[in-house]
This record gives sequence, C-alpha cells and structure tokens, in this order.
Amino acid sequence: MTLLIRRLALTDRDDYLQAASEFAGSGFEWRAPQEPELPWGDYVATVDAWEKGESLPSGWVPVTTRVAEWDGVVAGRLSVRHELNDFLRTAGGHIGYGVRPEFRRRGIATALLREGLSIAQRVGVTAVLITCRDDNYGSAAVIERCGGKFRDTVIHPVHGDLMRRYDIALSPA
Repeated sequence: MTLLIRRLALTDRDDYLQAASEFAGSGFEWRAPQEPELPWGDYVATVDAWEKGESLPSGWVPVTTRVAEWDGVVAGRLSVRHELNDFLRTAGGHIGYGVRPEFRRRGIATALLREGLSIAQRVGVTAVLITCRDDNYGSAAVIERCGGKFRDTVIHPVHGDLMRRYDIALSPA
C-alpha cells in the first residue's frame, strides 16, 4: 500500500466530492462551508491561489491544502493555515486534517500532521496551534504522538463542541 501526500489535482474530483459527502453531518467539514461552489478546474486553481494568499474568502488567511492518496484514491485532506485570525486562534488552529472512515488506522492522519508541521515550518510558523474535538481520541493521540502539548479546552464558537487545544513548537526554517 502506498501513501502520497500531494496537491489537489484535476483528476481528484470524484474522490474529493465523495469524501465530502462521507463527512456530511459528522461534525467535521471536509470542505469549509465558505468554500465556493465552482467548476472543479476553477476550484483546484482557487485552492492553489489561496496558498499564495490570493482570492481568499472574507476573513480567511493563506492556506496550503494537500490530499493524501492511498493506492490511487484520495483518502485524506490537510489544511495548513499560514497565520491565525481570531476564529482560528480559538477553535481552528494552524493545521486541520481528516481521513475518510474506510482509510483510518493506517497512519494516514499521522503522516498528514507531520507533513502539515513541515509546511507550517516552511511558511514561518514556529508556534503551531492544533485543535480537535474533546471526544476525538484518535486525533488527540495523533497530535500527542507528533509532539503536541495539551494547552486547554475551549467551547467552539460556532457549534458549541468542547475542543482540545495543543501547542507544538517548531524551530525557524
């Protein structure tokens, strides 16, 4: 079995949209609610522009997006925010990741977070904030395995879930 973490591609459309439907109603948003509904090619180009800080939705910060491909199938998603706004400082953090249910417990989340830390370091982040729902024991374990130090819990300002917040210190790039 092969894992590749890479940019979103034009060929990912069906897998990506299927993953989004698998997460619907789960409390985890595969696609952020503010993401535009665009033709797929335009969406891929927009995601690339966001990495450069271009065409950002109102209130957004630059974000690098990657997907995890497991044997040719999009199995996970990674978002690395280059800075924090008020919302991200409270509940979103620098790094978000998700793994489709059928691909869990294969090390994909750990690989995504490690890649996210590398990207964060490259864009100049030295103090990473990562959050997960308080009842997401799998994600908490991944964060701790990757060096996360528990900071506190907060109430998510939108959906009211209890969120765990972790810090990871990185050396300057």
